Amino acid sequence: MTNKDRREWMGLLARSAPDSLAALIGPLPQHSFARAPEIGAVMVRGRAGGTGAPFNLGEMSVTRCTIQLADGTVGHAWVQGRDKAHATRAAIVDALMQGATADEVRGRVLVPLAEVAARRAATRRAKAAATKVEFFTMVRGED
Repeated sequence: MTNKDRREWMGLLARSAPDSLAALIGPLPQHSFARAPEIGAVMVRGRAGGTGAPFNLGEMSVTRCTIQLADGTVGHAWVQGRDKAHATRAAIVDALMQGATADEVRGRVLVPLAEVAARRAATRRAKAAATKVEFFTMVRGED
């Protein structure tokens, strides 16, 4: 497991629909809270045109959670919104991905979530492509 791998699955878990994650993970394994789910806010920053100077866009609600599995593995999660159960499930998957069952969890939880995310992105790209305007210049017959 590399930091890049972990960053990818944690991002996928944070962006997933809470009900989809709940259905895929099934019954939760034995765990305890190192940090119970907490709701807070973070400052969202933006850039004009994507390249300009950064500015404070506004605040966004987030929920964070840290759990410890029965075997001692620790999992963390930050998710957008105020869903404590979603943060808990994401932290549990993070912990499971660090253990011996990582391949099974990847196939059962992460792969289906990635497929849903890919379909959602393809739909968004198709909608954007449908609004694309092609501009061209016609050459006038004057010399």
